[in-house]
Amino acid sequence: MSVSVHPAAHVDPGAQLGADVSVGPGTVVGPHVRVGERTRIDSCARLDGWTRIGRDCVVHHGAVLGTPPQDLKYRAGEPSYLTIGDRTVVREYVTANLATEPGATTRIGSDCVLMAYAHVAHNCSIGDRVVIANAVQFAGYVSVEDWVIVGGTTGVHQFVRIGCHAMVGGGSRISQDIAPYVKAAGSPPHNAGINVVGLERRGIPESTRQALDRAYRILFREGLTVAAAVESMRAEYPGVPEVEHFARFAETSVRGLTR
Repeated sequence: MSVSVHPAAHVDPGAQLGADVSVGPGTVVGPHVRVGERTRIDSCARLDGWTRIGRDCVVHHGAVLGTPPQDLKYRAGEPSYLTIGDRTVVREYVTANLATEPGATTRIGSDCVLMAYAHVAHNCSIGDRVVIANAVQFAGYVSVEDWVIVGGTTGVHQFVRIGCHAMVGGGSRISQDIAPYVKAAGSPPHNAGINVVGLERRGIPESTRQALDRAYRILFREGLTVAAAVESMRAEYPGVPEVEHFARFAETSVRGLTR
């Protein structure tokens, strides 16, 4: 097992590359970067800052990871982090920045796909098995839970949360939270029911899908306040973890829910 670095690449002596990592021509790897075993870094990428990349990832041509955040509060040289999990694919010209505050982290999970030209800004938290399509733009402090799909050219406002298993249609402008398990699209966006196909593909039982559909209708179709809807959801489906997650997400929303 050995590291393969193209002669036209530059890897700082301080960087740590795991076994069987390959680095393509024109790529620059900074001194604080750590790359896990068997990860492939293609040509003309830039890995900088305090970046941690997991095992079996692929970083395609022109991606720029771990550069300073586009935030005037950031003080150059103060250590903050970008972490990427295992088996994540980063396509061409994706950019992902360090966090703003010293010691803070921008996180991208495992088994994700970030398609070409996507941007993950400072302090974002992206879960596992997330698909981010071409040219999606996440502003700072966005939180995306597991199994989310975000369609191409979508823009997401600072501090927005997108709940697990949600699907956001392409070309959307997201300025409020997207509830888990929900389909939403548009500018301004509107909900379009539960992500039934996605949940079925992921093995969520029919009884749970039906409970989530009913919870969706309680929250978004019965004209209740969020507090009253959450109380009704919990009363009708006690002990169903997915409904509880739905309820908890709703009652803790700061920016408000997309409806």
